[in-house]
Amino acid sequence: MIDFSHEFPLYDDLIYLNHAAVGVWPKRTADAVKAFADENMHRGAAGYLEWMKTERELRGRLKRLINADSVDDIALSKNTSEALSLIAYGLEWQAGDNIVSTNQEFPSNRIVWESLKERGVELRLADLSETDPESAMQELCDERTRLLTVSSVQYGTGLRMDLNRLGHFCSRNDILFCVDAIQSLGAMQFDVEACQADFVVADAHKWMLGPEGIAVFYSRPEAREQLKLSQYGWHMVERAGDFDATDWSPARSARRFEPGSPNMLGIYALNASLSLFEDIGMDVVEEKVLANARQLMDWVASEAQLELITTDQPGRFAGIVTFRHKKLDREGHAGLYRKLMADGVICANRAGGIRFAPHFYSDVNLVENFRAAFSL
Repeated sequence: MIDFSHEFPLYDDLIYLNHAAVGVWPKRTADAVKAFADENMHRGAAGYLEWMKTERELRGRLKRLINADSVDDIALSKNTSEALSLIAYGLEWQAGDNIVSTNQEFPSNRIVWESLKERGVELRLADLSETDPESAMQELCDERTRLLTVSSVQYGTGLRMDLNRLGHFCSRNDILFCVDAIQSLGAMQFDVEACQADFVVADAHKWMLGPEGIAVFYSRPEAREQLKLSQYGWHMVERAGDFDATDWSPARSARRFEPGSPNMLGIYALNASLSLFEDIGMDVVEEKVLANARQLMDWVASEAQLELITTDQPGRFAGIVTFRHKKLDREGHAGLYRKLMADGVICANRAGGIRFAPHFYSDVNLVENFRAAFSL
């Protein structure tokens, strides 16, 4: 059994409920970064072959995390936005094409698609307040729909989407399926084969408990071939180590999307973080995340002045619990957020309320100590 207090020695004056924004590094991750920095200081790149071994190890962990068919389908990107941009500007669009998404997406999964308007591409946004959000998305699709893109879990409301249903719909209708999984990878089990996603993107710094500046970019081989390249360099060619070659071709694998030298510091950090999830098991992590979310929902329901924004319907929530104070408007919630932060409750102000996002190790019982903050 993992000693969570050893891996997460948070200061006693903090209750950290903000993994939907920036997660906490486990001790093993901080140790890996310190060791890597120390090695660079004392030995430079003398151990570069070992660095490459760690890179391969990370790709393997990411493959297992999403149940991908091959490590060749895994690319390491700088962030979610870069990976989405590689998709948006890799596809060959025709005027009149459309993309279907939702009205609750984080700007990363909205702005890049809006930018295609100048190419004659329409972005259609489904209203997720409908009783059947997947049907709302499907009803917007037609014969000119090239791609459906959605967050696995909505960053504000915490709504968890039925990816398998959407993926099977896209497969039947020859529509590319793109999943922004940043609010679920590291919190919930994910199966890219079951949901038939063509693309999956997610930064490491939230539920995966890794650093900013590194992200996973999964592409199904058939979908990968549809993306023209816009970035070039020594690392994205098939024979990446043959520096004297004058002829070249893009790598057959997803490495074709990695033009230059890898973020080795980020690789060491994320590899260490993901080793923790493998030690625990994602089934156990998911069970604990859902239990913490449910406990917070029950706490909100017990407070007469509070009401849930996140649905408490089983299967429709993950780690995010967003709620509002019945007496406060948006400005009032911003003030409440500042008060909570000052009191050591690290959270976020989202979707017109307060967003809590505990992870598997979080002690949500401590929230009771701050009940006075909500008694306005």
